[in-house]
Amino acid sequence: MKIIVPMAGRGSRLRPHTLTIPKPLIPIAGKPIVHRLVEDIAGVLNQSIEEVAFIIHESFGKKVEEELIAIAQKLGAKGTIYYQNEALGTGHAIMCAKDSLSGPAVIAYADTLIRADFELEATADSVIWVKQVDRPEEFGVISLNEANEITELVEKPKEFISDLAVIGIYYFKEVAVLKTELQAVLDNNIIHGGEYQINDGIKQMMAKGMKFVPGKVEEWMDCGNKNVTVETNSRMLSFLHNDGENLVSTSVNSENSTIIQPCYIGENVTLKNATVGPNVSLGSGCLVENTTLKNSLVQNHSTIKNANLDNAMIGSYASFDGNFTSISIGDYSVLE
Repeated sequence: MKIIVPMAGRGSRLRPHTLTIPKPLIPIAGKPIVHRLVEDIAGVLNQSIEEVAFIIHESFGKKVEEELIAIAQKLGAKGTIYYQNEALGTGHAIMCAKDSLSGPAVIAYADTLIRADFELEATADSVIWVKQVDRPEEFGVISLNEANEITELVEKPKEFISDLAVIGIYYFKEVAVLKTELQAVLDNNIIHGGEYQINDGIKQMMAKGMKFVPGKVEEWMDCGNKNVTVETNSRMLSFLHNDGENLVSTSVNSENSTIIQPCYIGENVTLKNATVGPNVSLGSGCLVENTTLKNSLVQNHSTIKNANLDNAMIGSYASFDGNFTSISIGDYSVLE
């Protein structure tokens, strides 16, 4: 089994956090989004992973590439890096990894996390993961026949088709078939909104009689903007805490402080006269002093003093002191 991860977009809706780090590498409950995504998919499939192919922008740099290769190696898989330097759509992104498009594969976009437990249907040519949603007109949805087979993909339907939204994770029994159809999309310049879309390749497969079935997930967590990323961090902490995972490092130095679970607290964090939690992720090397912090996500080596923060997202090497008014804030920062 292979996992193909298109992730070349920087994540403009998450600025300023994505100005220095690609969105898929932002940590959720102490682990990068893409790392959790790949692990969760591997767990659902319950199969050995041969290769994980990451499709990135060349500007991400060698350090990011090394981190991604390490994610694959932790699964016992080969890690491969491909580049998509132009934003030409999902179909184009997948074809940037065409040398890896053979055999069974999962394609997963690296801005979402899932919780799921099911087996792949052996007779299906493809599985498209979906989640029931309240406002299907805001999503791409599937249409099913009486045999529970997918017959149509509809993007943001104005009239009700179904409430099963496509979450951006797909399984193909033979991904080379999708490769052939997407090559035809590129060759025939089939474009929607200036981009080549995976759906056009899928629709051609459906037209040739291939069997597509839905795979339903229990939880679908987005990481598209600051508020939903903080919410996803909180939900993931709750899941991991209920699973019995200890997410607080033994190297935490706590002085007159309280930790309210669930929390992730990394190595060498110092807490002084602080209340941290619930639903807080604190990266390694942080200092939190005279502060109440809840429902928040803080990356590494940041300092927070004299603050009362809720629903906050703070990057690495940041400094926030609620008692001072002399500040330096970069582009796209928000204080509310």
